[in-house]
Amino acid sequence: MAWRYSSPLQENVAMAEMPPPSPADATAMRPEAPPEAQTLRVLQAIFGLLAAAFSVTVLALGRDLIVPLVLAVLLAFVLAPVVVVLHRLRVPQVLGVVAAVLLAAAAILGLGVVMGRQAGSLTADLPAYQQTMAAKLQSLRLGELMQEADAALRNLRQMMGDGLADRAAPGAAEMPPPVTTAPAAEGGSPLAVIGSLAGPVLAPLATAGIVLLFAIFVLVYREDLRDRLIRLAGSSDLQRTTLALDDAARRLSRYFLAQVALNSLMGVTIALILWLLGLPAPALWGILAGLMRFVPFIGTFIALVPPLLLAVAVDPGWSMALWVLLLFLVAEPLMAQVLEPAVYGHSTGLSPVAVIVAATFWTFLWGPIGLLLATPLTVCLVVLGRHVPSLGFLDVMLGDRPPLQAHESFYQRALQRDTRELSRQAQRELRAHGSLSGYLDAVGLPALALADRDWSREELSPERMENVRAEVSALLEGLEAAPAPGPAQVVCAAGRGPLDDLTAAMAVRALGAEGLGAVALPAEAAAPDEAGAAWLCCLSVLEAGNTADGIRYLLRRLQRQFPQARIVVGLWQAEAASPLLAELRLDASGETIVTSLGELVALSRARPVPGP
Repeated sequence: MAWRYSSPLQENVAMAEMPPPSPADATAMRPEAPPEAQTLRVLQAIFGLLAAAFSVTVLALGRDLIVPLVLAVLLAFVLAPVVVVLHRLRVPQVLGVVAAVLLAAAAILGLGVVMGRQAGSLTADLPAYQQTMAAKLQSLRLGELMQEADAALRNLRQMMGDGLADRAAPGAAEMPPPVTTAPAAEGGSPLAVIGSLAGPVLAPLATAGIVLLFAIFVLVYREDLRDRLIRLAGSSDLQRTTLALDDAARRLSRYFLAQVALNSLMGVTIALILWLLGLPAPALWGILAGLMRFVPFIGTFIALVPPLLLAVAVDPGWSMALWVLLLFLVAEPLMAQVLEPAVYGHSTGLSPVAVIVAATFWTFLWGPIGLLLATPLTVCLVVLGRHVPSLGFLDVMLGDRPPLQAHESFYQRALQRDTRELSRQAQRELRAHGSLSGYLDAVGLPALALADRDWSREELSPERMENVRAEVSALLEGLEAAPAPGPAQVVCAAGRGPLDDLTAAMAVRALGAEGLGAVALPAEAAAPDEAGAAWLCCLSVLEAGNTADGIRYLLRRLQRQFPQARIVVGLWQAEAASPLLAELRLDASGETIVTSLGELVALSRARPVPGP
């Protein structure tokens, strides 16, 4: 189908035959940014990189101070719903906060005591398990393989030693062995012994105490802290800022509390089933499984390895190991795919790539504690990015929301000639919108409007425009529309814009899917025979590629071609404040103007009853 490019600044319809500008001309016509703006962008990028480097340095160097603060804030989010419930039960605020924090501390201390006792009893029984493990290795002939590998390594080491000896200079005097002096025995004073023993114990206790004190402070003064955050964020719009902070705090509290509850349920279930299987120290492995679920992706597999190896060492056969493996392989998908979506949604709101990057980043900064805190910290950043406009890049980089809207993705795939992805997106969006007209209104026409706007600004080369046209045409051919019985009742006439013929083809497809007979008419073409009985004629145009004078000229031409038909202007994707739409509405001719295919379908169904 032939088509012509036209400039949106054209006022004379006779100038529509002008050729499009070449890419070199278009590049030369584009206004260049002033040097001051370019320098400002470069300085902003440099300052952004310096700020990011400074933040990472502060996080790494201030680990001993920042980690307790982060743990305290996360603990406050977990305990906030508990404190609210106690407050509703007429418990004083300070007493409720202290009770909730002490209850959490007692639970954590109890878990530590249980893990310590279980690990101690397991260590005492390890020598007995070594015999079973050695017998299994012998049955698998792994011992012989290891002996052969050890012999090969010894031979290789000996050959390397002989080669070095041959290279040594002849007659070289052998160096006497170095004389080592044993360090003087330190005086074992009681204070030194107490300090060496108490240091590893007091450091975690001091950190735990700091976390509890900060958690109490955050929970008691949470209203004052919220007001200060509102002041920092900007008090000019108190309603929006308060709503954003309340929504973020509520979402985070519910998420963290639900995650703690579900992971605890996972740990208790694993411990009970391992106890029924007869595996030693089942509480230890249940607590480990619950804690490792805070680690994304690999946490469950880390928790699986120790009990699986212990089952291999304990059971003379292989049945216990197989049951342990089956338990973890069933429990994790059940928790991730059934319980978690039912409690707090299908996902944490993070993209899979962001979870992996966050786990690597926080582990690099803070070690194992950073791995456990990676997901909660990243969730906080995403929530912050969704409510603070200046931090919106965090939501784009880390969140699971699509980075591009559906019509933007459509346009980008068409530019890349990604036919397969365009087809997949069309299938998804068709299921989401439920109708072809809804899909084309939400995705197809907005994508063409983007392309038409880029062409009118001379930012789109003719080659890329041809790519877009080819991909959209191929997609429309693949969209099945039920053929309407009888002759065409609606004519969709294309305007003079570079993509108006595709919008007319979309309108024909949408009407055909609704059982309405329609036919496309190229720009300024003669009326086809099958359009003789049409009672409705729609001029299909996009705003950026047309002018009011050009549309009026085409309307007069259509009125002469279809004197018996009602003429409608389809000004697709025109906004309410569109200057072109306002100018056409002031026209005395009074044609009906529709801006979506849904309106055109509804108008086509309302066919007037012919008079007697």
